[in-house]
Amino acid sequence: MAVDGPSGSGKSTISRRLATALDATYLDTGAMYRAATWAVLQAGVDPHDGDSVLKIVESTKIDLGTNPHHPTVTVDGHPVDEPIRGALVTKAVSAVAAIPGVRALLVQAQRDQIHAADAIVVEGRDIGTVVATDAVLKVYLTADAEERARRRSRETNTDQQATSADLARRDAYDSSRTTDPLRPDEDAVTVDTTTMTIDEVVAHLLNLLAATA
Repeated sequence: MAVDGPSGSGKSTISRRLATALDATYLDTGAMYRAATWAVLQAGVDPHDGDSVLKIVESTKIDLGTNPHHPTVTVDGHPVDEPIRGALVTKAVSAVAAIPGVRALLVQAQRDQIHAADAIVVEGRDIGTVVATDAVLKVYLTADAEERARRRSRETNTDQQATSADLARRDAYDSSRTTDPLRPDEDAVTVDTTTMTIDEVVAHLLNLLAATA
């Protein structure tokens, strides 16, 4: 199953719940881009310098654990689950993710993990449109801007106004990038989660999946 959408739409929580319900593995492709960004920043490289960024990413080993109960992220064997969620990485990740060479490299790594799995729920921003165009079900989650900012600020314990501005900036960046922009695939099911509980969204998506069988 492919689950796409902007930050704060509920992708991570819902994808992990779906994977658990389906006895499937779980892949957070956003964490892969965050891990790459963390490595770039650790190397002191400008995240907008495409050639230098690509060299760092090519020489970095990123591993994502796919257990939905405890997904893990390591860079060259070192756990980075917490630092990749920090403000510096959050601010820089869109720039790194917009570099075509980086996307090509990480998309291939994501496809390798998908093909190795019997059943997998994959979340990101270009899963249905690029990474797994043959997914059994493609879902695009969304929510209104205020609700997304409220969720993300509560999750990260940050100021909601600042979070709202950051989400708007990232939405604009991700939606307008030349390579693999954020958008729903033409055959994706769009679900507005603004007024829905997690349980309601999960139940709805499981019903949609059952209907495709």
